[in-house]
Formats: sequence, C-alpha cells, structure tokens
Amino acid sequence: MKPTLCVFQVLGRRPTRAHTTAFIGLGRMGSEMAYNLFSKKYAEAPESSFVFSGANVDIVHTPEKAVRSAETIVTMLPSSPEVQSVYTESNGIMSALRSFPSTESAQTLLVDSTTLDIDVSRRIASEVVQLKAHMIDAPVSGGVSGAKAGTLSFLVGGTEAAFQKAQPVLSRMGKRVIHCGSSGAGLSAKICNNLVLGVQQIVVAEAMLLGQKLGLDPAVLAGVINSSTGACWASSVNNPVPSSLPDKSPPCEKDYEGGFATALMLKVLPARFNTSIC
Repeated sequence: MKPTLCVFQVLGRRPTRAHTTAFIGLGRMGSEMAYNLFSKKYAEAPESSFVFSGANVDIVHTPEKAVRSAETIVTMLPSSPEVQSVYTESNGIMSALRSFPSTESAQTLLVDSTTLDIDVSRRIASEVVQLKAHMIDAPVSGGVSGAKAGTLSFLVGGTEAAFQKAQPVLSRMGKRVIHCGSSGAGLSAKICNNLVLGVQQIVVAEAMLLGQKLGLDPAVLAGVINSSTGACWASSVNNPVPSSLPDKSPPCEKDYEGGFATALMLKVLPARFNTSIC
C-alpha cells in the first residue's frame, strides 16, 4: 500500500487523539479539502493539533497509525479497491479499531468522501458500526474548483448521530451538507446526480457542435441555451466550447485544468448500473 496519508501537527506538540484529525488521500480533490479542513479548524480553535500549512508536518505511513493518532479520519480515494485496501488490509483502519476498547472506538468518526460502489461502502460501514465507531459516506459535488473554494456539497449517508458528529468537519470543507438517509444514501444521491450530469454534458457538447456546423456563434448559442429550457450547469458553467461563456473561464479554456476527468465519470456511471433495482 502506498503511503497517501498525512497528519499535520502544530509546532511538534504531542496532541491528544481527541483533538487530532487525519486525512487519507491527498490527490487533486483531497489536498484542497485537507487544506480547508485543517486551516479553518486551526483558525477557529488554536488549540487544535493540526493545520495544513504554517506548521511542522508529520506523516504516518499506514491507515492503522492514522486511527491510533486521530479520532476523526477523512478518506478521499480513487475508488472501491483503494477504500477496501485502506479499511481492511492488515495495517488498515479496521485493524486499529479492533484493538480499541469499545469506549475508544465510540469516539472515532470515519468520513469517506470517495465515490465508490454502494454495496462496498455499506459493507465496510456495517463492519465499522459493529466495532462501535461512527461512519458516514459523504461523496461531494463541485469538483476541484469547489474543493479549492470550500464550496463543495456533501451528500451524506449514515445515522443521524454520525451525521451530527460529522457536520462541523464537513462544513469546513463545503458550503452545503445534506443528510440523504442511511448508510449508502449519500452515494446513491451522488450516482444519480452524476448520471444526470453525464448525459447533460454529452448532449451540450453535441448541441454546441451542431450549432457551429449550422453557422451559429458559440457565445450566441450558449446564451440561448442558458436562458431557455435547455439551461443546465453543463452549459452555463462547464460549456465545452471555448469563448462560449464570455464572462467565465470553463475548463476548456484552461487546458481542462480543474475539470472532471472522463475516466472518473466512466468510473461512476457503471456503479449506477451495478446497483440492484427490484
């Protein structure tokens, strides 16, 4: 397992587990989320043990060590295999939880913001709850730009108690925190939303291409769509044609920096069709 987890300590203090937060998965999304989480937490409560910048940095190389160091653990990983590895391998999160007394486990909050298979998420959450810890699935909407700006929407699945415990953590990284229901409900909402977005993005691209072939100016066509019944985020914010949004800078004008990779969309959409529907 590659070490993808960083724990950030202020001035080398030996923090208590209760005042410690760990973050696993510092990719393009995770690094921005971690920055907001740690920096805002420290600004609000200087006695907190972790920030992302302006402090000495300690790195722990296994999820097990992270759980032993922190009561709150956030994971933001690529997909189901990585989540299963981080949680269930011999040096993973479950290993630490099994070694704790029930009172220690009960103080532990696990927040998984990965978009993964719903059945995998529910199975892991069930095992976590059996070990007396709290866990929520909390996938996000808003992309890299939303992660950087701290305006993400968190779609949360889990018990009401776990949701309330996680809300202060999530509010430091996002603007909206929505409790969608029990375990897996956040992922269910995320997958449905991504299904809509994926279809819209394809249709907007086809419509913009058709309009140009028919001689329409892209900015004029986008203006028509965005003020008519075809209006949607895929056209008004993420339009795939350069110069179609004169007052904005969509990813297509920045070499797709900050965009949502097609490979990630392909990862999410099959999850919709792997879900059993009676």
